[in-house]
Amino acid sequence: MLAVLLAWLQYRFWFGPGNSGEVMMLEAQVAHQTQDNEGLRQRNQALAAEVKDLKDGEAAIEERARSELGMIKPGETFYRVVEDAPPLPPAVAAPSAAPVEPDAPAEQP
Repeated sequence: MLAVLLAWLQYRFWFGPGNSGEVMMLEAQVAHQTQDNEGLRQRNQALAAEVKDLKDGEAAIEERARSELGMIKPGETFYRVVEDAPPLPPAVAAPSAAPVEPDAPAEQP
């Protein structure tokens, strides 16, 4: 009788509902989903920090407006400093000295 009970329990353990293979597969799925959730949690934290910075941080909005859109405040004067262009190499700076004359019309007999 004990042997039959043991055989029945072993059968359910290996082949019945909730068997060991199914349990291992579900544990692997849980581990994979946990990794996915952690990645999404980090992404959400980064997005939440950016939203908070844009809502609360007027300096961040001002910096973006100035750098990306070229905006200035009312009453503010904008000065653009343009550096001199580097000197051109001598071969490019001096074009050929001989003037180019248009072709003379050919005489016809």
